[in-house]
Amino acid sequence: MGNISYSHFTLGVEEEYMVLDPQTRELKSHEQQIVKLGQDLLKDKVKAEMHQAVVEVGTDICKDIHEAFKDVAGLRGNISEIAGQLGLWVGASGTHPFSHWENQLITDHVRYNQIVNELQEAARSNLIFGLHVHVGMEDRKMAIHIANTARYFLPHVYALSTNSPFWESRETGYKSFRTKVFDKFPRTGIPDYFESFEAYENYVNLLIKTNCIDNAKKIWWDLRVHPFFNTVEFRICDVPMTINETMVIAALFQAICAKIYKLRSQNMNYMIYQRSLLNENKWRASRYGIDGKLIDFGKEAEVDTRALIFELMDFVDDVVDHLGSREVIHQNIDKIFTTGTGADRQLKIFKETNSLVKVVDYIHDQFLAL
Repeated sequence: MGNISYSHFTLGVEEEYMVLDPQTRELKSHEQQIVKLGQDLLKDKVKAEMHQAVVEVGTDICKDIHEAFKDVAGLRGNISEIAGQLGLWVGASGTHPFSHWENQLITDHVRYNQIVNELQEAARSNLIFGLHVHVGMEDRKMAIHIANTARYFLPHVYALSTNSPFWESRETGYKSFRTKVFDKFPRTGIPDYFESFEAYENYVNLLIKTNCIDNAKKIWWDLRVHPFFNTVEFRICDVPMTINETMVIAALFQAICAKIYKLRSQNMNYMIYQRSLLNENKWRASRYGIDGKLIDFGKEAEVDTRALIFELMDFVDDVVDHLGSREVIHQNIDKIFTTGTGADRQLKIFKETNSLVKVVDYIHDQFLAL
Protein backbone atom coordinates (compact mmCIF):
# COMPACT_ATOMS: atom_id res chain seq x y z
CA MET A 1 0.00 0.00 0.00
CA GLY A 2 2.96 2.32 -0.57
CA ASN A 3 1.03 4.31 -3.18
CA ILE A 4 -1.19 6.21 -0.72
CA SER A 5 -0.45 9.94 -0.78
CA TYR A 6 -0.38 11.69 2.57
CA SER A 7 0.48 15.12 1.14
CA HIS A 8 -2.98 16.62 1.77
CA PHE A 9 -2.57 16.15 5.55
CA THR A 10 -1.28 19.69 5.98
CA LEU A 11 -1.02 21.30 9.41
CA GLY A 12 -2.21 24.57 10.89
CA VAL A 13 -1.52 25.37 14.55
CA GLU A 14 -3.28 27.99 16.68
CA GLU A 15 -2.07 28.84 20.18
CA GLU A 16 -3.47 31.19 22.83
CA TYR A 17 -0.96 33.00 25.06
CA MET A 18 -1.41 34.83 28.33
CA VAL A 19 -0.27 38.44 28.67
CA LEU A 20 1.43 39.05 32.03
CA ASP A 21 2.40 42.02 34.14
CA PRO A 22 6.10 41.45 35.01
CA GLN A 23 5.69 43.22 38.38
CA THR A 24 2.64 41.43 39.77
CA ARG A 25 2.71 38.32 37.50
CA GLU A 26 -1.08 38.87 37.12
CA LEU A 27 -2.82 38.67 33.77
CA LYS A 28 -2.73 42.05 32.09
CA SER A 29 -5.57 43.55 30.05
CA HIS A 30 -3.48 45.54 27.58
CA GLU A 31 -5.94 46.93 25.02
CA GLN A 32 -4.55 44.47 22.48
CA GLN A 33 -1.31 46.43 21.97
CA ILE A 34 0.58 43.18 21.31
CA VAL A 35 -2.02 42.25 18.70
CA LYS A 36 -1.77 45.63 16.94
CA LEU A 37 2.03 45.51 16.75
CA GLY A 38 1.92 41.79 15.94
CA GLN A 39 -0.40 42.42 12.99
CA ASP A 40 1.97 45.09 11.62
CA LEU A 41 4.67 42.43 11.53
CA LEU A 42 2.74 39.18 10.98
CA LYS A 43 -0.57 40.30 9.43
CA ASP A 44 -3.51 38.00 10.25
CA LYS A 45 -1.34 35.41 12.00
CA VAL A 46 -2.02 37.36 15.22
CA LYS A 47 -5.57 37.89 16.51
CA ALA A 48 -7.34 39.41 19.48
CA GLU A 49 -9.36 37.08 21.70
CA MET A 50 -12.43 37.68 23.86
CA HIS A 51 -10.34 38.71 26.89
CA GLN A 52 -7.74 41.44 26.44
CA ALA A 53 -5.20 39.36 28.38
CA VAL A 54 -5.16 36.74 25.61
CA VAL A 55 -3.24 36.83 22.33
CA GLU A 56 -4.06 34.21 19.69
CA VAL A 57 -1.60 33.23 16.96
CA GLY A 58 -2.01 30.93 13.99
CA THR A 59 0.53 29.48 11.58
CA ASP A 60 0.31 29.43 7.81
CA ILE A 61 -0.79 26.15 6.21
CA CYS A 62 2.28 23.98 6.78
CA LYS A 63 3.11 21.01 4.58
CA ASP A 64 4.66 19.03 7.44
CA ILE A 65 5.63 19.13 11.11
CA HIS A 66 9.01 20.75 10.36
CA GLU A 67 7.39 23.74 8.66
CA ALA A 68 4.94 23.95 11.57
CA PHE A 69 7.84 23.93 14.05
CA LYS A 70 9.55 26.88 12.31
CA ASP A 71 6.28 28.81 12.18
CA VAL A 72 5.32 28.22 15.85
CA ALA A 73 8.86 28.95 17.08
CA GLY A 74 8.90 32.14 14.98
CA LEU A 75 5.52 33.26 16.29
CA ARG A 76 6.48 32.65 19.92
CA GLY A 77 9.76 34.52 19.38
CA ASN A 78 8.06 37.50 17.73
CA ILE A 79 5.25 37.76 20.29
CA SER A 80 7.73 37.49 23.16
CA GLU A 81 9.84 40.28 21.65
CA ILE A 82 6.83 42.56 21.02
CA ALA A 83 5.62 41.99 24.58
CA GLY A 84 9.07 42.86 25.90
CA GLN A 85 9.07 46.13 23.94
CA LEU A 86 5.78 47.01 25.66
CA GLY A 87 7.13 46.11 29.11
CA LEU A 88 5.01 42.95 29.24
CA TRP A 89 5.57 39.20 29.50
CA VAL A 90 3.87 36.29 27.76
CA GLY A 91 3.43 32.66 28.79
CA ALA A 92 1.65 29.47 27.76
CA SER A 93 -0.52 27.64 30.29
CA GLY A 94 -4.12 26.43 30.08
CA THR A 95 -5.11 28.67 33.01
CA HIS A 96 -3.33 31.41 34.95
CA PRO A 97 -2.37 30.11 38.42
CA PHE A 98 -3.93 32.95 40.43
CA SER A 99 -5.40 35.80 38.37
CA HIS A 100 -9.15 36.31 38.75
CA TRP A 101 -11.23 36.67 35.60
CA GLU A 102 -13.41 39.42 37.17
CA ASN A 103 -10.45 41.83 36.92
CA GLN A 104 -9.93 41.26 33.19
CA LEU A 105 -11.46 43.34 30.42
CA ILE A 106 -13.37 41.98 27.42
CA THR A 107 -12.22 43.00 23.93
CA ASP A 108 -14.72 45.40 22.38
CA HIS A 109 -15.83 43.51 19.28
CA VAL A 110 -19.31 42.73 17.93
CA ARG A 111 -18.84 38.95 18.05
CA TYR A 112 -17.47 38.94 21.61
CA ASN A 113 -20.14 41.35 22.84
CA GLN A 114 -22.75 39.04 21.34
CA ILE A 115 -21.27 35.94 23.02
CA VAL A 116 -21.02 37.69 26.41
CA ASN A 117 -24.57 38.96 26.06
CA GLU A 118 -25.84 35.46 25.36
CA LEU A 119 -23.64 33.37 27.67
CA GLN A 120 -23.17 35.93 30.46
CA GLU A 121 -21.03 34.69 33.39
CA ALA A 122 -20.01 31.54 31.49
CA ALA A 123 -18.38 33.74 28.82
CA ARG A 124 -16.88 36.33 31.16
CA SER A 125 -15.24 33.64 33.29
CA ASN A 126 -13.92 31.71 30.28
CA LEU A 127 -10.36 32.97 30.76
CA ILE A 128 -8.53 29.92 29.42
CA PHE A 129 -5.83 29.18 26.87
CA GLY A 130 -6.03 26.37 24.34
CA LEU A 131 -4.28 24.78 21.39
CA HIS A 132 -6.12 24.11 18.13
CA VAL A 133 -4.58 21.86 15.49
CA HIS A 134 -5.99 21.79 11.95
CA VAL A 135 -5.23 18.76 9.78
CA GLY A 136 -5.95 19.16 6.06
CA MET A 137 -8.47 16.83 4.40
CA GLU A 138 -8.99 15.92 0.75
CA ASP A 139 -12.76 16.45 1.10
CA ARG A 140 -15.45 16.91 3.74
CA LYS A 141 -16.86 13.39 3.41
CA MET A 142 -13.48 11.95 4.37
CA ALA A 143 -13.18 14.63 7.07
CA ILE A 144 -16.36 13.47 8.85
CA HIS A 145 -15.24 9.83 8.65
CA ILE A 146 -11.84 10.69 10.14
CA ALA A 147 -13.39 12.92 12.82
CA ASN A 148 -15.79 10.14 13.87
CA THR A 149 -12.95 7.68 14.36
CA ALA A 150 -10.36 10.11 15.78
CA ARG A 151 -12.68 10.91 18.72
CA TYR A 152 -11.47 7.74 20.46
CA PHE A 153 -7.89 9.06 20.68
CA LEU A 154 -8.72 12.55 21.98
CA PRO A 155 -8.21 11.69 25.69
CA HIS A 156 -4.82 10.03 25.00
CA VAL A 157 -3.38 13.14 23.34
CA TYR A 158 -5.17 15.49 25.74
CA ALA A 159 -3.45 13.74 28.68
CA LEU A 160 -0.06 14.70 27.18
CA SER A 161 -1.13 18.36 26.90
CA THR A 162 -2.44 18.84 30.45
CA ASN A 163 -1.15 22.22 31.61
CA SER A 164 -3.71 23.88 33.91
CA PRO A 165 -3.57 22.56 37.49
CA PHE A 166 -4.38 25.90 39.19
CA TRP A 167 -7.43 28.18 39.09
CA GLU A 168 -7.82 31.45 41.00
CA SER A 169 -5.02 30.66 43.50
CA ARG A 170 -6.23 27.12 44.21
CA GLU A 171 -4.62 23.82 43.42
CA THR A 172 -7.62 22.21 41.72
CA GLY A 173 -6.60 18.55 41.99
CA TYR A 174 -6.92 18.36 38.18
CA LYS A 175 -4.05 18.24 35.73
CA SER A 176 -6.26 20.16 33.29
CA PHE A 177 -8.87 22.38 34.92
CA ARG A 178 -9.21 24.39 31.71
CA THR A 179 -11.81 22.03 30.23
CA LYS A 180 -13.85 22.18 33.46
CA VAL A 181 -14.08 25.95 32.97
CA PHE A 182 -14.99 25.56 29.30
CA ASP A 183 -17.67 22.93 30.02
CA LYS A 184 -19.97 25.80 31.06
CA PHE A 185 -20.35 26.70 27.37
CA PRO A 186 -22.99 24.98 25.26
CA ARG A 187 -21.91 22.67 22.40
CA THR A 188 -18.60 21.67 23.98
CA GLY A 189 -16.95 18.33 24.73
CA ILE A 190 -16.50 15.27 22.55
CA PRO A 191 -19.05 15.29 19.71
CA ASP A 192 -21.49 12.59 18.71
CA TYR A 193 -20.91 10.24 15.80
CA PHE A 194 -22.32 11.49 12.48
CA GLU A 195 -23.17 8.85 9.90
CA SER A 196 -22.38 11.20 6.98
CA PHE A 197 -21.34 14.73 6.17
CA GLU A 198 -24.98 15.40 5.20
CA ALA A 199 -26.11 14.36 8.69
CA TYR A 200 -23.63 16.83 10.20
CA GLU A 201 -24.79 19.58 7.82
CA ASN A 202 -28.42 18.90 8.73
CA TYR A 203 -27.54 19.27 12.42
CA VAL A 204 -25.76 22.60 11.81
CA ASN A 205 -28.59 23.91 9.61
CA LEU A 206 -31.21 23.01 12.21
CA LEU A 207 -29.28 24.98 14.87
CA ILE A 208 -29.01 27.99 12.54
CA LYS A 209 -32.67 27.79 11.54
CA THR A 210 -33.80 27.71 15.20
CA ASN A 211 -31.54 30.62 16.25
CA CYS A 212 -29.28 28.49 18.47
CA ILE A 213 -26.24 29.70 16.50
CA ASP A 214 -25.60 32.11 13.64
CA ASN A 215 -22.89 29.91 12.11
CA ALA A 216 -21.04 26.69 12.84
CA LYS A 217 -18.13 28.50 14.53
CA LYS A 218 -20.30 28.53 17.67
CA ILE A 219 -19.96 24.75 17.82
CA TRP A 220 -17.05 24.51 20.25
CA TRP A 221 -16.50 20.74 20.35
CA ASP A 222 -13.20 19.05 21.17
CA LEU A 223 -12.89 18.24 17.50
CA ARG A 224 -14.92 19.40 14.55
CA VAL A 225 -14.96 19.41 10.79
CA HIS A 226 -14.12 23.07 10.33
CA PRO A 227 -17.10 25.19 9.20
CA PHE A 228 -15.19 26.89 6.37
CA PHE A 229 -11.94 25.02 5.67
CA ASN A 230 -11.33 21.44 4.55
CA THR A 231 -9.76 20.50 7.87
CA VAL A 232 -10.49 18.50 10.95
CA GLU A 233 -9.80 20.83 13.86
CA PHE A 234 -8.65 19.31 17.16
CA ARG A 235 -9.56 21.64 20.04
CA ILE A 236 -9.34 19.52 23.20
CA CYS A 237 -5.80 20.37 24.34
CA ASP A 238 -4.48 22.93 26.81
CA VAL A 239 -1.95 25.24 25.21
CA PRO A 240 1.37 23.48 25.92
CA MET A 241 4.10 25.24 27.86
CA THR A 242 6.89 24.63 25.32
CA ILE A 243 7.27 24.62 21.55
CA ASN A 244 8.15 20.93 21.29
CA GLU A 245 5.14 19.91 23.37
CA THR A 246 2.94 21.72 20.84
CA MET A 247 4.80 19.93 18.05
CA VAL A 248 4.32 16.42 19.41
CA ILE A 249 0.59 17.03 19.86
CA ALA A 250 0.21 18.41 16.32
CA ALA A 251 2.23 15.48 14.93
CA LEU A 252 0.10 12.93 16.79
CA PHE A 253 -3.17 14.41 15.54
CA GLN A 254 -1.82 14.46 11.98
CA ALA A 255 -0.62 10.84 12.28
CA ILE A 256 -3.99 9.68 13.69
CA CYS A 257 -5.76 11.22 10.67
CA ALA A 258 -3.31 9.67 8.21
CA LYS A 259 -3.64 6.24 9.82
CA ILE A 260 -7.46 6.30 9.76
CA TYR A 261 -7.25 7.38 6.10
CA LYS A 262 -4.92 4.47 5.36
CA LEU A 263 -7.29 1.99 7.02
CA ARG A 264 -10.20 3.44 5.06
CA SER A 265 -8.31 3.05 1.78
CA GLN A 266 -7.91 -0.65 2.70
CA ASN A 267 -11.65 -0.93 3.48
CA MET A 268 -10.97 -1.15 7.20
CA ASN A 269 -11.91 1.02 10.14
CA TYR A 270 -11.16 1.43 13.81
CA MET A 271 -13.92 0.69 16.31
CA ILE A 272 -16.40 3.53 16.89
CA TYR A 273 -17.33 4.08 20.54
CA GLN A 274 -20.17 6.14 21.90
CA ARG A 275 -19.63 9.60 23.29
CA SER A 276 -20.64 8.62 26.84
CA LEU A 277 -17.78 6.09 26.99
CA LEU A 278 -15.22 8.44 25.46
CA ASN A 279 -16.19 11.06 28.05
CA GLU A 280 -15.10 8.70 30.84
CA ASN A 281 -11.60 8.75 29.38
CA LYS A 282 -11.65 12.50 28.86
CA TRP A 283 -12.53 13.01 32.52
CA ARG A 284 -9.70 10.71 33.63
CA ALA A 285 -7.22 12.53 31.41
CA SER A 286 -8.25 15.92 32.82
CA ARG A 287 -7.99 14.66 36.39
CA TYR A 288 -4.80 12.58 36.27
CA GLY A 289 -2.93 13.56 33.08
CA ILE A 290 -0.46 10.85 32.04
CA ASP A 291 -0.29 9.29 35.50
CA GLY A 292 -3.76 7.80 35.71
CA LYS A 293 -5.54 5.00 33.91
CA LEU A 294 -7.78 5.16 30.86
CA ILE A 295 -10.30 2.52 29.85
CA ASP A 296 -9.39 0.20 27.00
CA PHE A 297 -12.90 -0.39 25.69
CA GLY A 298 -11.82 -3.35 23.57
CA LYS A 299 -10.48 -5.17 26.64
CA GLU A 300 -13.12 -3.60 28.92
CA ALA A 301 -10.36 -2.90 31.43
CA GLU A 302 -8.45 0.00 32.96
CA VAL A 303 -4.97 0.42 31.52
CA ASP A 304 -2.18 2.83 32.49
CA THR A 305 -2.51 5.96 30.38
CA ARG A 306 1.18 5.78 29.46
CA ALA A 307 0.70 2.23 28.15
CA LEU A 308 -2.19 3.36 25.97
CA ILE A 309 -0.11 6.26 24.64
CA PHE A 310 2.59 3.72 23.68
CA GLU A 311 -0.15 1.71 21.96
CA LEU A 312 -1.19 4.83 20.08
CA MET A 313 2.42 5.27 18.93
CA ASP A 314 2.37 1.68 17.65
CA PHE A 315 -0.97 2.30 15.92
CA VAL A 316 0.44 5.23 13.88
CA ASP A 317 3.89 3.70 13.41
CA ASP A 318 3.38 2.83 9.73
CA VAL A 319 2.50 6.41 8.72
CA VAL A 320 4.92 8.58 10.71
CA ASP A 321 7.84 8.08 8.30
CA HIS A 322 5.65 9.19 5.37
CA LEU A 323 4.76 12.29 7.40
CA GLY A 324 8.34 12.89 8.56
CA SER A 325 7.31 13.01 12.20
CA ARG A 326 8.82 9.87 13.80
CA GLU A 327 11.58 11.71 15.64
CA VAL A 328 9.30 14.55 16.79
CA ILE A 329 6.82 12.07 18.27
CA HIS A 330 9.21 9.62 19.91
CA GLN A 331 11.70 12.08 21.38
CA ASN A 332 9.08 14.39 22.81
CA ILE A 333 6.85 11.71 24.28
CA ASP A 334 9.93 10.24 25.95
CA LYS A 335 10.70 13.69 27.35
CA ILE A 336 7.14 14.25 28.63
CA PHE A 337 7.16 10.79 30.24
CA THR A 338 10.46 11.66 31.97
CA THR A 339 9.87 15.27 33.08
CA GLY A 340 6.06 15.28 33.23
CA THR A 341 3.46 17.38 31.43
CA GLY A 342 3.20 21.15 31.88
CA ALA A 343 0.81 20.52 34.78
CA ASP A 344 3.24 18.14 36.49
CA ARG A 345 6.06 20.67 36.19
CA GLN A 346 3.89 23.55 37.48
CA LEU A 347 2.92 21.44 40.49
CA LYS A 348 6.57 20.50 41.12
CA ILE A 349 7.61 24.18 41.20
CA PHE A 350 4.73 24.96 43.56
CA LYS A 351 5.67 22.08 45.86
CA GLU A 352 9.31 23.24 45.97
CA THR A 353 8.61 26.97 46.46
CA ASN A 354 5.05 27.18 47.81
CA SER A 355 4.74 30.23 45.56
CA LEU A 356 2.31 30.68 42.65
CA VAL A 357 4.36 33.73 41.60
CA LYS A 358 7.30 31.36 41.08
CA VAL A 359 5.01 29.11 39.00
CA VAL A 360 4.20 32.07 36.74
CA ASP A 361 7.92 32.88 36.48
CA TYR A 362 8.51 29.30 35.38
CA ILE A 363 5.69 29.45 32.77
CA HIS A 364 7.21 32.67 31.41
CA ASP A 365 10.75 31.20 31.37
CA GLN A 366 9.59 28.12 29.44
CA PHE A 367 7.77 30.07 26.69
CA LEU A 368 10.65 29.93 24.20
CA ALA A 369 12.07 26.66 25.51
CA LEU A 370 12.08 23.60 23.29
